[in-house]
Amino acid sequence: MAILDTLIIFVVSLLVGGFGIYIGARVATDRPSGYSHAIVTALFGAIAWGIISFFVGWIPILGALLALVAWVGVINWRYSGGWGTAILIGLVAWFAAAIVLYVLALLDIVAAGALGVPGV
Repeated sequence: MAILDTLIIFVVSLLVGGFGIYIGARVATDRPSGYSHAIVTALFGAIAWGIISFFVGWIPILGALLALVAWVGVINWRYSGGWGTAILIGLVAWFAAAIVLYVLALLDIVAAGALGVPGV
């Protein structure tokens, strides 16, 4: 049962993280990609965040900052528009995912947290 629970949490978190990035891309770019593109971006972003956090996450402030730069770097790589656009996508993604998770937590569906969007 624990494996099934973990899988469900992973999928829901990835979908919410992908949704946040999708909304961010719709707001920040003139040619947004589809939802599946955003989900893959969320997955790659989570992997980049995890790898950087594993190696340098123990360094106060710098570790988290480097992980955040890696996450925004993945968004920059996956979407056109440069670093400014990637930062805007990330900010909107964080806000959108936070709202979705807040509503889902209010409905007692999931606990707050989203894969692919740091700090949510």
